[in-house]
Amino acid sequence: MSDIADITKQLLSFRDERDWQQFHDSKNLALALSIEASELNELFLWKSTEIEINSVNKERLSEELADVFAYALLLAKKNKLDVIKIIEDKIRKNSEKYPVNRAKGSSKKYHEL
Repeated sequence: MSDIADITKQLLSFRDERDWQQFHDSKNLALALSIEASELNELFLWKSTEIEINSVNKERLSEELADVFAYALLLAKKNKLDVIKIIEDKIRKNSEKYPVNRAKGSSKKYHEL
């Protein structure tokens, strides 16, 4: 079993022990993911220097990232999506949109390259 499958199984067990599956439709999982991503962003709000950005509380950063990953895994499972496959597919698509010879060192969007 992969690490992703194992951690997803643990999340499902945690959820099911609390009878929370009833709340975990795709819409609510997507909203929860977005809310947790916003809480992650809040850690960096108003920080402008590299020192400020790098001094973000690592425990809070870890907790917010864990929430984001957890909801993303639950949403993928709910929709029967293979996390590894969809990420690999996205990397392949992005490599076509952002060829190294045009995108290297640039933050431009693919249509601006």
